[in-house]
Amino acid sequence: MADPSIRDFEAAIAELDGIVKKLEEGDLSLEQSLALYERGVQLSRFCHAKLEDAERRIEILTDRGELKPAPASLQPDDTDR
Repeated sequence: MADPSIRDFEAAIAELDGIVKKLEEGDLSLEQSLALYERGVQLSRFCHAKLEDAERRIEILTDRGELKPAPASLQPDDTDR
């Protein structure tokens, strides 16, 4: 079930960027930091799912409608799992 507080990919990336900046500043309490980290994980998972969906769509949409794999640059990296 998708988190209704996450509007779209671009909004998720922008919020995630803001979270990273706040965490890097280090001026937060432990509880605030944990809450932001948890939200960051949610946003990261949402973005990852959206990117995987886009990759599947790229694989399907080809010049003649033939299924072809996405370019190697779009293939998942085993280190990300």
